[in-house]
Amino acid sequence: MESDHLAFMKIAVSEAKKAVRIAEVPVGAVLVSGSGEILSRAHNQTIRMSDPTAHAEILAIRQAADKIHNYRLLNTYLYVSVEPCVMCMGAIVHARIAGVIYGADDPKWGAAGSVYDFIGDNRLNHQPVIIKGVLKEICRDLMQDFFKKKR
Repeated sequence: MESDHLAFMKIAVSEAKKAVRIAEVPVGAVLVSGSGEILSRAHNQTIRMSDPTAHAEILAIRQAADKIHNYRLLNTYLYVSVEPCVMCMGAIVHARIAGVIYGADDPKWGAAGSVYDFIGDNRLNHQPVIIKGVLKEICRDLMQDFFKKKR
């Protein structure tokens, strides 16, 4: 299973690099079925689409839901280069995604334990499994390099 996590996270990192090439914050996401089929992949496009909801996670969720004709993405796993924000974690919970595997923590917006802990809130009707730190250094460096160049 760990080799699967690495392989899918490498795809998420590849998506994040696409975001860098279009001057978007480098976040990439891949949504995978329980059997290992890639249902969707996406990268941040908030600026390009003039859409504050066009985060990699949201775009991947939309594509996968459209592909399977169901907003409930049961038995799926979302790989994302950076810890999801509050908006994205809300969508993950609503979509009933089984697990979130991410690379770097987000100490400013993270909603999988860094700033907010959606998973620890038993009032929510669904709590996906969280695995953090997969390719952490690569994901963190991608974000840090992006913001160093912006400043």
